[in-house]
Amino acid sequence: MKELLVIEGLRKDFGERRLFEIERLVIRQAAAYVLTGLNGTGKSTLLRILAGLESASPDRAAYMGAPLSLRPYPRVLRESVVYVHQHPVLFSTTVAANIAYGLTARGMPSAQAAPRVEQAMAWAGVTHLRDSKPQTLSGGEKQRVALARAKVLEPRLLLLDEPTSSLDGAAREQVIALIPSLVAAGSSVVIACHDRDLISLPQVERLKLRDGRLQARQNRVRAVS
Repeated sequence: MKELLVIEGLRKDFGERRLFEIERLVIRQAAAYVLTGLNGTGKSTLLRILAGLESASPDRAAYMGAPLSLRPYPRVLRESVVYVHQHPVLFSTTVAANIAYGLTARGMPSAQAAPRVEQAMAWAGVTHLRDSKPQTLSGGEKQRVALARAKVLEPRLLLLDEPTSSLDGAAREQVIALIPSLVAAGSSVVIACHDRDLISLPQVERLKLRDGRLQARQNRVRAVS
């Protein structure tokens, strides 16, 4: 499997405190990862660095084999990486317009964007909510709309910060069920979480932040077709 993003010598300090020092992080194309660790170890910070929302200057970084710098955050990553916050912010407009927002911002004509939005709504199971406003949605519905808004952009790398932390029961299961299809569509996915069901998904690699270092382990569970 080809490498999508490689970062070496990644350090993050807050004042005199070193949060983590990662020797080497490799994210492969169309692969899934769960990022685990105790609260305060830097999981969200690492995702934010990968998304360009936190500054960092690693010793070396490469995207699709081409060297690059993370500071300033390069355009190729802005166009390829999408970050979904633990508590996604939705605009005060309809569900359909929320999902279309990224495509509109990129200048895609509405006639071209419309079928992609329809496909994303169907994928997330929110087609019936197309004309609803965010304030009327449940937590699970908001999370699925946020995932659809991310998926419609066809990201190379999707970063999810605790996507199921505030969900229970069926809402949580619906969000978990969407993850494998993102990878099947060609996206690499990194999920910061404590959710045991996400951590144990088949064919998912576990990245664990512990004592400022990153450890990797592959789940050896046979994928279910």
